[in-house]
Amino acid sequence: MQSYPAPALARVTEMAHAAAADPARAVSFQGAPGCNGHRAALEWDPACLPLPCFSFEDALDAVKDGRAGHAIIPIENSQHGRVADIHFLLPESDLNIVGEHFMPIHHALMALGDGPFTAAYSHPQALGQSRFFLRTRGMVPMSYADTAGAAAYVAELGDPSVAAIAPKIAAELYGLKVIAENVEDAADNMTRFVVLARDARDPASLGARPMMTTFVFEVKNVPAALYKAMGGFATNGVNMTKLESYQKGASFSATTFYADIVGAPGDPAVDRALEELAFHCKELRVLGTYPQERPRG
Repeated sequence: MQSYPAPALARVTEMAHAAAADPARAVSFQGAPGCNGHRAALEWDPACLPLPCFSFEDALDAVKDGRAGHAIIPIENSQHGRVADIHFLLPESDLNIVGEHFMPIHHALMALGDGPFTAAYSHPQALGQSRFFLRTRGMVPMSYADTAGAAAYVAELGDPSVAAIAPKIAAELYGLKVIAENVEDAADNMTRFVVLARDARDPASLGARPMMTTFVFEVKNVPAALYKAMGGFATNGVNMTKLESYQKGASFSATTFYADIVGAPGDPAVDRALEELAFHCKELRVLGTYPQERPRG
């Protein structure tokens, strides 16, 4: 908590106390009050008690430790790709994905002064989503732990020559002027969040709603292993909407894959596809089955 800039710390303390009084309603997120994770928590559950956490690990630990019933974590952005480290953190957390939430992302440039500005602070994702805006104005992108935290930091610095890129609400929270709205480079900028809990959802309890299943796997180190592993999804007509690879460890000898499919265990086609996948894998772990918030395909 002490890592937050002073303008944010009082609000963090207040929200943490409210969450501690009713942990089951608490939804942890990474960032200072006013960040996109804060917005996502309230959109996903308007009755929740948002719990700010300085890092993604802290947000996940809050659920593991029982200080929050759920965590909401950004996993990918339509313009800037996957959020760094999330593919490592989710399997290591031992939590289960129980939901997803899509949220349009709109950034504002905010500062104490009116400009010109030499630099802009924000989360690397927001900086990447606004890189054309910054480049054409000669502003140096400066990385910060989260968007709203960057706004609080600029308020704390007291330097009118620097700005922050954050949700518009952060300017109201930390006494900054909104210099420009919608500074993101793409109007259809969208972030997908996943919701995590300690207990997995039973696919049978989700009814007839379309569902998603997320899993990670590592194929055996033999020729054409990935091709063979993917064959079961094609032959069984299971739609794989996402497949990403990342290195596990420093040896570069083993690649782990992260995947989303439409469907759930218990569906015969999904069961057959996962069974065939497991045959070609050294490791397979389902991270969760949850209702589909947005249609795929």
